[in-house]
Amino acid sequence: MTYLVNDPKQFAADSLTGMVAANEDYLTEVHGGVTRATDSPQGEVAVIVGGGSGHYPAFAGWVGPGMAHGAVCGNIFASPSASQVESVVRASDHGGGAVLLFGNYAGDRLQFGAAQSPLRADGIDTRIVTISDDIASDTPQNWKDRRGIAGDLFVVKAACAAAAAGRDLDAVEAAANKANEATRSMGVAFTGCTLPGADEPLFTVPEGEYALGLGIHGEPGISSHKMDTAEGIATLLVERVLAEEPARTAGGYDGHVAVLVNGLGATKYEELFVLYGTVKKLLTEHGLTIVHPIVGEQVTSLDMAGVSLSLMYLDPDLEELWLAPGDSPAYKTGSVTAGQRREVVAHDEKVAIRAGSPESAAQAEELLPLLQALADMSSANEASLGKLDSIAGDGDHGQGMVLGSTAALKAAKQAVAAHAGTSTLFDVAGAAWSEGAGGTSGALW
Repeated sequence: MTYLVNDPKQFAADSLTGMVAANEDYLTEVHGGVTRATDSPQGEVAVIVGGGSGHYPAFAGWVGPGMAHGAVCGNIFASPSASQVESVVRASDHGGGAVLLFGNYAGDRLQFGAAQSPLRADGIDTRIVTISDDIASDTPQNWKDRRGIAGDLFVVKAACAAAAAGRDLDAVEAAANKANEATRSMGVAFTGCTLPGADEPLFTVPEGEYALGLGIHGEPGISSHKMDTAEGIATLLVERVLAEEPARTAGGYDGHVAVLVNGLGATKYEELFVLYGTVKKLLTEHGLTIVHPIVGEQVTSLDMAGVSLSLMYLDPDLEELWLAPGDSPAYKTGSVTAGQRREVVAHDEKVAIRAGSPESAAQAEELLPLLQALADMSSANEASLGKLDSIAGDGDHGQGMVLGSTAALKAAKQAVAAHAGTSTLFDVAGAAWSEGAGGTSGALW
């Protein structure tokens, strides 16, 4: 469980503020996340990563020269809101357009997608690439519908290196898509994770067993297996990932692979090294050449004990992008010269609330108790809503409903005080709900 907590509902925000304070040479905090603290060349494509919090180093830990230009950070395991995405993109824009990278989850698709239209309307050409590396989550034929897990690192690194090399928006988007298509991951869990402030994990793994095919939001996996040695688990992971190895071709994939053995948050580095020893042996026996392997935590799930294996099947271009220098708080390779510190312009101005007709304003006042009832009911049932959600998802629905409904109620009260009409009341309440909760439910409500 998480021990160092103030208000559990503010854990993600408190963690981000502390992280920025510890990495001021790299990061500047803006509404919705972080952006680079240093300049980037004018006209450079901005690569923006993001998703729910609880996965450090993903995503804010990957922001810096040669890496991402900004990261949008939602609540724990919940996607950021569309307005937060807009804010980070605008703060990170250098006139070359933006590529938005995130794992293939419903809330992220809704919220990042909603931000795309207003950004384009303001002249910031914005592309979206969803990451889908987890082989446990769908069939090989439907690989684009899979969810994103630790393979995020490979896709982000390829896109960021392409941007740093001066490639244009189409080429950076193409590099991200190519890296995603070439990346496969599989993981195992030994324990479930526990949300900050909760007194029990989202799921448990029976003693003497492990779960195969874990997700990074508390999803327990697709099957249970009797506990095995590190060699046995490594063999299973390698076999599953290599089952989708592409054909080797001249000038294309030639047996070179990038490898990530990723800890989920509560697995010792020494254990990861034990596993990697077998992984390297098996891949070498398969005739593969390992290029710049990474062993450590890159995409975690709070305090989950577990490990995942990711491979990116390299062609010469992907290998060049993987080896290109990058410097961020949590991922460093090669040597990068950082630009000068820059002043970041905030883009989170509040929209003025307009008064409605007397009749509509009176109706809005009468409807305010509906939002009060929603907020009261959500608060009273937070624990049970989270427990229901944990059966099929990530267990954050109760918290999301409380954050969203209370934010909506606060905004609605301000609208009523400004004599807003009914339409405006629900417009501002809906926007506040999306902002406060993030995630799929935030977008829908």
